[in-house]
Amino acid sequence: MEQRSGAGPLLDRLGRPLTDLRISVTDRCNFRCRYCMPRELFGADHAFLPRSELLSFEEIARLARVFRRGGVRKLRLTGGEPLLRGGLPDLVAMLAEVGGIEDLAMTSNGVLLPKFADRLARNGLHRVTVSLDALDEGTFRALADTPLPLSAVLDGIAAARQAGLGVKVNTVVQRGGNDHQLEDLAAWAREERVALRFIEYMDVGTTNGWVRDKVVPADEVRARIDALWPLEEVPPRVAGEVATRFRYRDGGGEIGIIASVTKPFCRTCTRARISAIGELFTCLFAATGRDLRALVRGGRTDEELSAVLARHWGGRADRASELRGEGGLRGPRVEMSYIGG
Repeated sequence: MEQRSGAGPLLDRLGRPLTDLRISVTDRCNFRCRYCMPRELFGADHAFLPRSELLSFEEIARLARVFRRGGVRKLRLTGGEPLLRGGLPDLVAMLAEVGGIEDLAMTSNGVLLPKFADRLARNGLHRVTVSLDALDEGTFRALADTPLPLSAVLDGIAAARQAGLGVKVNTVVQRGGNDHQLEDLAAWAREERVALRFIEYMDVGTTNGWVRDKVVPADEVRARIDALWPLEEVPPRVAGEVATRFRYRDGGGEIGIIASVTKPFCRTCTRARISAIGELFTCLFAATGRDLRALVRGGRTDEELSAVLARHWGGRADRASELRGEGGLRGPRVEMSYIGG
C-alpha cells in the first residue's frame, strides 16, 4: 500500500497509519537495567557511539518536520537516557516549533529531572514517562544495577510534577524479580495520583536473558490489583494506544497494562523509531533500520526524504509480537538501549 509523499496520512501494508515517532538521542545510560543494558555486556569498556555519528539537533528537527508531513502527531525523545545528551532542552525547544505536533514527550529514568525539568517544561515538553521498577530499595538497585538510591528517581518524578509536566510511570514486571512489588507500586501511584503502566517483560534485543517463565501475564496483574481495589476497563483515548487502561471504581485514579507478549497489539501499531545515528526502524523487534542520516547528510531535499519515508512505511508489514513463538522471537534484533523501547 505504497503512497506518494504529500498524499495524506501514510498507511502501511496492513492499513496502519504513521502517527507516532520515537527519537533516540543517545545510546548512553547511567543505569544498567537487566532487561535493557546488562552490565556484563555494557560495562566500563563498552564502546558507545561517538558524538560525530549522532544526529545533530538540526538534523533531528528536520526529520521531525518530514515525519510530520507523513502524518506524525506525537514525538517522544528516548535513549539510552536522553538527558545525558548535552543541551537536550534546546532540542525540545526546536521540536516544539514543529507545527502540528500534539504531544511532545520524553522517556527517562528520572534522576536528572531535578536539574532539567523546569527548563524542559518552559521549552515546550508536555510530559515525561519515568521508569520505576520497584519501591523497595534493594529490589530497585538490583534491577537497575545502580549505586544511586531509589530517592533519586522519586525526586525526579516530584521535580517533573512541580514543573507542570504530565507524568506517567512505567514498570517492567518480571517474575521473581519485582512481581512482589505490584501492589506496593499501585498503592503508591494511587496515593501520589500518578498514572502507572505495568509492562510485560519483552524479548527486545538478544542480550536481556528473556525467558517466557519470567513474564507476568497482564491478566494476572489485573487480577491482583483488582483484588485490592476493584477495576473497570475504560476505552482508549486514541487509536493505537498500547496500554489497556483501567480505572479504580473508588475514584483512585487509573492503571494501564501493556501486554505485548500475551495480547499482542501489532495490528494497531502506529509507531516508527529513529536511532541516535538516524536509522529508521518500523518495529521494536527489527534487526536493521533504513539509514536516513546518509540521505540527510547527502543533500537530499525534504521532498526526497518524504518520498523515501512513504516508500518505507508503505512497505511495512511488521507484526513480530503476533509471530512470537513459545520460546520467544528468533534471529538478530536491535537492542532496546539503541532505539529507546
